[in-house]
Amino acid sequence: MPTVTETLHVSGIRCERCVGRLAVALQGFEGLESANANLVGDVTVSWDADRTSRDEILAVLSKAGFREAAPVGE
Repeated sequence: MPTVTETLHVSGIRCERCVGRLAVALQGFEGLESANANLVGDVTVSWDADRTSRDEILAVLSKAGFREAAPVGE
């Protein structure tokens, strides 16, 4: 059960309400172990690589309206 942790920069997070919307979008997501977001759009996620992938997490974020998700530093 390899755990992967990555910090993504997600545009569309501007307030506490946005952070709450992101939490609702990821709630119950299969394989996601943790997610923490701040108001500048950095979202640190940890997931079980056997159960989900980075692309699946990004798809959920995109569906929830968070744009231009990319790894921090790119």
